[in-house]
Amino acid sequence: MTRNLLEPPETLLPENEAAQGELAAGTDPAEVAAHHPTFSAAWATLAESALDAGENIAAYAYARTGYHRGLDALRKAGWKGFGPVPWRHVPNQGVLRSVAALAKAARAIGETDEYDRCRQLLADSDPASLEATDLA
Repeated sequence: MTRNLLEPPETLLPENEAAQGELAAGTDPAEVAAHHPTFSAAWATLAESALDAGENIAAYAYARTGYHRGLDALRKAGWKGFGPVPWRHVPNQGVLRSVAALAKAARAIGETDEYDRCRQLLADSDPASLEATDLA
């Protein structure tokens, strides 16, 4: 694959094996978030569950937390606010799922501008994230 030299390199978040292991073992995502508050996948899981239950305000709050913690992690990993954040890299999926959940919760409460911004962030980060999160 040829890389555009004017485009920033992909941002790849580091693994958090402890937090991922807790989630994979079935630990309550709220407990995982309490143990690992910077782990966006826990917040994304909480947001997705709240969306599934029709709890749109709770989903919005969980997703916004995962979104902000994810942006902090991306910046720490060298992201400058733009550039590829590939979905295929599993550690990136927590923040991308949080952005998608924020978009869905925003749409559910009538925050159209927020929905559009989040959807655009996903498209700019990796268009594959839109399909993976049912926002395509």
